[in-house]
Amino acid sequence: MPAIHYDAWKPEYKKPFGAVKVNSEVTFTIDAVNLWLKDPKLVVFQDYFLKEYPLLDNHDGSYSAAFIPSKAGVYFYYFKTTVVENNSENFYCCCKQHGGISQLVTNEDQAKTGAYQLTVYEQEVSKPAWYQAGICYQIFPDRFFNGNQDGHLNQRKPNSFIYGTTQDLPMYVKNADGSIARWDFYGGNLQGIIQKIPYLKDLGVTIIYLNPIFEASSNHRYDTNDYFKIDPMLGNQKDFEDLVAKLHQNGMKIILDGVFSHVGKDSRYFNASQLYGDKQGAYNDPHSPYYPWFTFKKYPTEYDAWWGVSDLPTVNKNDPTFQDFIYKNADSVIAYWTRLGVDGWRLDVADELPDEFIEGIRQKLKQFPEKILIGEVWEDASNKIDYHKRRRYTSGFNLDGVMNYPLRNALISLFEQSQTPLETAEALMTLRENYPLNFYFNALNNVGTHDTVRIWTALKGDFLKISQVFACLFMLPGVPTIYYGDEAGLDGREDPDNRRFYPWGHENKALFGTIKQLIQYRKTHKSLQSGDLLLMADDHFLVIGRFLAHEAVVYVLNASGIRSIYLPEQLQKIHDIPNLAPKLAQKLAGKSFDPWQSQLIELVI
Repeated sequence: MPAIHYDAWKPEYKKPFGAVKVNSEVTFTIDAVNLWLKDPKLVVFQDYFLKEYPLLDNHDGSYSAAFIPSKAGVYFYYFKTTVVENNSENFYCCCKQHGGISQLVTNEDQAKTGAYQLTVYEQEVSKPAWYQAGICYQIFPDRFFNGNQDGHLNQRKPNSFIYGTTQDLPMYVKNADGSIARWDFYGGNLQGIIQKIPYLKDLGVTIIYLNPIFEASSNHRYDTNDYFKIDPMLGNQKDFEDLVAKLHQNGMKIILDGVFSHVGKDSRYFNASQLYGDKQGAYNDPHSPYYPWFTFKKYPTEYDAWWGVSDLPTVNKNDPTFQDFIYKNADSVIAYWTRLGVDGWRLDVADELPDEFIEGIRQKLKQFPEKILIGEVWEDASNKIDYHKRRRYTSGFNLDGVMNYPLRNALISLFEQSQTPLETAEALMTLRENYPLNFYFNALNNVGTHDTVRIWTALKGDFLKISQVFACLFMLPGVPTIYYGDEAGLDGREDPDNRRFYPWGHENKALFGTIKQLIQYRKTHKSLQSGDLLLMADDHFLVIGRFLAHEAVVYVLNASGIRSIYLPEQLQKIHDIPNLAPKLAQKLAGKSFDPWQSQLIELVI
């Protein structure tokens, strides 16, 4: 193959790096030293658009083309040319091989499949200072702490049971058809969170994200029964207002879970079991004001339900009255709770919400200062296709950021050794490339949530690896999030096992201390809060750096599983800044690292 080269992650080939704002010029350059290229072109395309631009000869062995995107969206691109050599002409395309590095193929269909991505956004999203510098803590309310005297329960739910002790393991009691027969509860409540604010403050938490707290039938409360009522098992409106006030008094913010794709079968809006009266709800009355919210196939027993789960009737998000109810009206769900002091919302299953619906929520939320809107998206949000439609998450008018499950996947793959440090670095840098900068810094980073295996379990209780995965979490851009109990070494496989009660009095104090130190280190280093990312790697070492102005913090990890010598000349500079690699080499060249040993280094650059 002829020597044609391109690397999207290096400024000499693509400028500027990463996502760009609409109507901004992007310059692409390929190297083709000592080659004669005939009719070289840059090919840019979208789902329903393709255009070619001539690559102009720079007379130094390189060829360049400029592209100015006039519309926001996700573009893809590759290069094509005919190479004239030895009196013959051969057609080649230059497309992505791995990371930012190119490969040559002879088939244009292959080039389209392996094309590079260019994200184009309308505007940068806001990046509230409290959020960017924050340390988030996710709480599953029923499983955290009961703040009532003598463990008294606020209210018992019908068709449920309370565990004998908080050490009992969660377990579903199911019917023969797999549906839930009895919901299980431990009795955690809002007063419990209030009582544990000193604990959270000592750990270093500045933001809490709560799984749903509105009235529901289940323990997880993703089956909302009443959007305007706190679930009685958790407390009441006064308890919530006290929680918000006390959090704010202690310098903490609160993010609520907004579940707007579906409601509970027993909600006042659907009311299949007539909990809210025998004439109320769409299930009982086709003239109900809520009837247009739902799609009945055979009234009333057959209806659209979220992923076919009959307990969760799907709501028609395009219905104007539902939009009024959730976000448009002055007394809508979003407006009501935000006025009470809520600092942000996390949208459950954002993929199930139309872009226009999310944008309506964001428009309402931005009427309040310094609020944040995060979406549950499990993949790279920049290029997500859902229901045959390309989503607008990164446009600047949609979500402010997303939960960063790709980061979790990359880190766990690294520590399970199913992925090399180099592959991990490339996965991490791909998000940096694809996301607009503020959107990228707004990512809610996690290594575990209520929907995943706990990190202690995923890494088989290996204290060293678990400590290092948290070090990576606090090193990387975005807002680090601790799933309640992970700092205490709580075990847990898939749901429901990952929703155990917090092990008060039985915490892993060593892990707690390690995470507390990492939090403090991040808080005292501005570069870890707002500094850009640099990455270097090889088959042994992963190097994560954050730099701001003239300083950098660098984390060097031997992720090979064997004793290794740090050899800087072997590291691939995934994304680097001038003078960093030589300074790092002076400190570490030839130093030996035990398996999973790391070192934090502060450098002046």
